[in-house]
Amino acid sequence: MSTFPTTQLANWHDAGKYFNYKGHQIFYREGGKGETLLLIHGFPTASWDWHRIWEKLTQRYHVIAPDMIGFGFSDKPKNYHYCIMDQADLHEVMMERMGITKVHILAHDYGDTVAQEMLSRWLARQGNHIEAIDLQSITLLNGGIFPEMHFPRLIQKILATPLGPGLAPFMGKSRLGKTFKDIFGKHTQPTNEEIDEFWYLVSCKKGKYRIPKIIQYMKERQHFRDRWVGVLEQCPLPLFHINGADDPISGRHAGTYFQKIAPQAKVHFLDGIGHYPQVEAPENVLRHFFEAFSL
Repeated sequence: MSTFPTTQLANWHDAGKYFNYKGHQIFYREGGKGETLLLIHGFPTASWDWHRIWEKLTQRYHVIAPDMIGFGFSDKPKNYHYCIMDQADLHEVMMERMGITKVHILAHDYGDTVAQEMLSRWLARQGNHIEAIDLQSITLLNGGIFPEMHFPRLIQKILATPLGPGLAPFMGKSRLGKTFKDIFGKHTQPTNEEIDEFWYLVSCKKGKYRIPKIIQYMKERQHFRDRWVGVLEQCPLPLFHINGADDPISGRHAGTYFQKIAPQAKVHFLDGIGHYPQVEAPENVLRHFFEAFSL
């Protein structure tokens, strides 16, 4: 692996572990004690997205944060069927191997959809006496939770078309930086150092070439819309949504829709914050997350 762009990203990697999933090495971080909290990251980055809230989360929970297959420090196989169902399998297999039977979930972006699939499976198991992961709560940050309320950037739309594989070789750090600056809040813009870190996670192990395959998840969201939105309507678990309101992709419009679709959920808006609340406003995310569990 090439030289890390920052010491803190190198330290994050060095503190991690790997497990085998279908013959591929999957990176994850683990820390803390108590009830298990599973962190599911978004597209196109990795578990590093949680680094600003990691320490305080591990003071209260046993926290696990993998890089899904095709992301971050995990393997990014060329000939692989990347899909939401498989990513949900990955998390369930990981929990089973670790002997974990109960988890809370905190997810973001692509990870929201993985969490929705895991919730769908959990609901289907109820009353069937099937031994599997028992979900305790679901907290979702910004993401394409509702396809009809998700407004992807033009570059995402193009990458999801047959033109995507031809475009991928020309993707670079400057393009990623522009996109991130567009989706972060006006006063919480990513630094050049942060863009270096994000790009490293995307590009290492030839990751940018996998993006056209992975980004087909946007079509999956449309196809499985009733399954993944329906479970939020039915969800009997504690359900929370922390929304960066200034996100052009899934900001206030999506959070307001969340309140309509799942009125039992607790929704918090972070004004001035964009698509990455856990990076842009870590203290506010932690405050709302911890308050939710103290009620």
